[in-house]
Amino acid sequence: MAEVIKMPKMSDTMEEGVIASWLKKVGDTVESGDIIAEVETDKATMELESYEDGTLLYIGVEEGGSVPIEGVIAVIGEEGANYEKLLKAQKSSGEDKSEKKGQAEDKKSEPQPSDNGAEKKDAPAYTPSRAEGESSSSSNGRIKASPLAKKMAQDLGYDLSKIQGSGENGRIVKRDIEEYEPQAEPAKQPEKKEAAPAQTIELPKVVGEESYDEVRVSQMRNNIARRLSESKFTAPHFYLTMEINMDKAIEARKSMNEISPVKISFNDIVVKAVAAALRQHPDVNVAWEGDTIRKNHHIHIGIAVAVDEGLLVPVVRFADNKSLSHIAAEVKDLAGKAKSKQLQPKDWEGSTFTISNLGMFGIEEFTAIVNPPDACILAVGGIKQTAIVKDGQLVPGNVMKVTMSCDHRAVDGAVGAAFLKTLKSLLEDPIRIMI
Repeated sequence: MAEVIKMPKMSDTMEEGVIASWLKKVGDTVESGDIIAEVETDKATMELESYEDGTLLYIGVEEGGSVPIEGVIAVIGEEGANYEKLLKAQKSSGEDKSEKKGQAEDKKSEPQPSDNGAEKKDAPAYTPSRAEGESSSSSNGRIKASPLAKKMAQDLGYDLSKIQGSGENGRIVKRDIEEYEPQAEPAKQPEKKEAAPAQTIELPKVVGEESYDEVRVSQMRNNIARRLSESKFTAPHFYLTMEINMDKAIEARKSMNEISPVKISFNDIVVKAVAAALRQHPDVNVAWEGDTIRKNHHIHIGIAVAVDEGLLVPVVRFADNKSLSHIAAEVKDLAGKAKSKQLQPKDWEGSTFTISNLGMFGIEEFTAIVNPPDACILAVGGIKQTAIVKDGQLVPGNVMKVTMSCDHRAVDGAVGAAFLKTLKSLLEDPIRIMI
C-alpha cells in the first residue's frame, strides 16, 4: 500500500512550489508529523509535513525543481510496495484534465497568427559610409582610398601603397589608417615647411568583453510580477499627493522614545495615524470584488518590506487598537521574519490598506501600485528640511510628502482627498493619535 504526496496550496496566491531541500531520502522511514522537505512558495520557505507513516519510496522532483499545486512530490508507503501503477494513474488523471482544459480554451478563441516562424536574416555586412566610400574606382594603378583616409595618411606621413584596404573592393578607409602600424617607416615631410602638419591624438584602444548572467526567477518574484501586473492593468489608478509638516511629529517621537520600551520610528507613527484616519473614513478601507465592494470594519495595515528577492507585505492586525510601542515591536518582528523567510500565511494575509515607505533610502516622493485586494496604498517619502511659510514668515521646517494610489472602481477622488486631509491633521498634531 502506498500514498501519493501532492504539492499543497500553502498561500492564497500560490500556483506552484519549488523544492528548496529534501530532509529525507528514498528508503528513509517516515512517520506522521515528520518534515520531509522545505518548499519555497511565492511568499516564504515553508516546511512540508508528512501525514503518512511508512517508507519514502519515490521522489518526484529534485531540489530546485518546481511542482504545480496538486502535482506529485513523493510517494510514501510500505517498503517494497509497487507504486508505479499509482503514478501512472495520477499521470493519466492529469492528462485528462489538461485535455479538457485545452478543448475548452479552443472553443473560446481561434488561433492567432504568429510571426514566430518568420525567416531570420543575417545582419548586412559592414558598408562604408558615404563620406568614406566616395573615391575613384578605376583599375589603372591608382590607389583606392576614401578622401578622409587620404587626408589622414598625408597628415601622418603614411604611404598608402603599404596599407591594406578593408573597404569595398579593397578601398582604404578611415579605420585602416587608424589601425595601421608602420614598420620603422620614415615619416614623409611636406614639401613646404610653412605650415606644420596637423597633429592627431591617438586614442588608446579599449578592449572589453560583453557579459551577463541569467538568474532564475524565484517563486516570490514571479508572484510579485503577476499580482502587480494584474493590479496596474486591471484597476484604474489615480494618485493624490500631499505635503505634511512633521515638526511636531519629530518632537513627539523624541519624547516618546525616552519612555518607550521599543524604539518608535516615523513609519510606526504613520501606521498609527493611517489606522486612526481609516476609522474616520471607512470608505477608504474597502476592496473591489467585482459585483460588490467589501467594506471592512476591521483595520489591518500591510507594511511593504524589501527582501533580497523582492517585496513582502506582512500585516499589522487591528492597528487602530494598538499602542505605538506595540506597533513598533510588531513591525520589527514581522520585518525580521520576512527577511529570514519565516513568515507564515497568517502573517501576510488579510490587509485592508497598505503602506510603502522609501524615506529611509532618501526618496522624497514616489507612487506605488495598489496591492490587491486593498483599494489604496500610501507611498511615504523621506522627511526633508526646507523653507516653509509660518505666520507670514519664511522659516525652516520639516516636510514629508505622501502619495496615495487609489483604485477608482472603489474609491473616488473626494473620498481619498478627505482621508489625506485627516491624515495630515493627525501627523501635524500627533497627540491626537495617542488618545
